[in-house]
Amino acid sequence: MRLLVTSLIALACAGTSFTASAQSAGVKTMDGVLVDAKGMTVYTFDKDTANSGKSVCNGPCAKLWPPVAPMGTPAAPYSSVTRDDGSAQLAYQGKPLYLYEQDKKPGDRAGDNFKDIWHVVKP
Repeated sequence: MRLLVTSLIALACAGTSFTASAQSAGVKTMDGVLVDAKGMTVYTFDKDTANSGKSVCNGPCAKLWPPVAPMGTPAAPYSSVTRDDGSAQLAYQGKPLYLYEQDKKPGDRAGDNFKDIWHVVKP
């Protein structure tokens, strides 16, 4: 019985830890995908290399796919990368995170599989 209670507490803490990490990064999970604080869907770009510390979507690309800025110091599995303009961008598992300019309201996922290189984040 004691083992069961200990296991349940450990599982509850593990879920809380992820949620706390996500909230401290300024993102959360909604309907199975990562969204920003406003509920807007968050994406990754296949041309970005995980853990490279940079984003390859700059200039006109970043106007259509605005980078997600970190809120405070992100905790694992979140981190931040430095963009070409010197600003910080939130990353999940080493991949920079973006919004899509064509998503107009929370829950929109118009950018998912865009040109087969942009994808929603499913933590």
